Amino acid sequence: MADKKQYTEKIGRRKTSTCRVRVTPASKSSFVVNGKDVKEYFKTATLMKVVSDATALIKPDEKYEISVVVSGGGIHSQAEAVRHGISRFFAELNQDSKDKLKKEGFLKRDPRSKERRKFGLKKARKAPQWSKR
Repeated sequence: MADKKQYTEKIGRRKTSTCRVRVTPASKSSFVVNGKDVKEYFKTATLMKVVSDATALIKPDEKYEISVVVSGGGIHSQAEAVRHGISRFFAELNQDSKDKLKKEGFLKRDPRSKERRKFGLKKARKAPQWSKR
């Protein structure tokens, strides 16, 4: 246990998805999500764009080893949770990047989630069919 790498940990959330992002300065960039490469975990181009939005906006000079553990929700909300966690890390680095990320809305924890079902209704707002007679 001679060489322990120092990392920064941030939490990102969206709907019911929660992720823990660990960022370590490194000589070579790497991005691992739940033990898999990011391209293997988020397969579609849309999801990859969502995940890499924050790093594409900031364009950091240093190289980072990013390790993410994400759980809950669907794959799209997981991607947005990862973006939220990474954005929080970059916002902590300097004020300039924080302003850019805030303007894009990446630092805001998106509060929208599914509305609960109410009794007497079929879904959150859908009522059973009503007939006059």
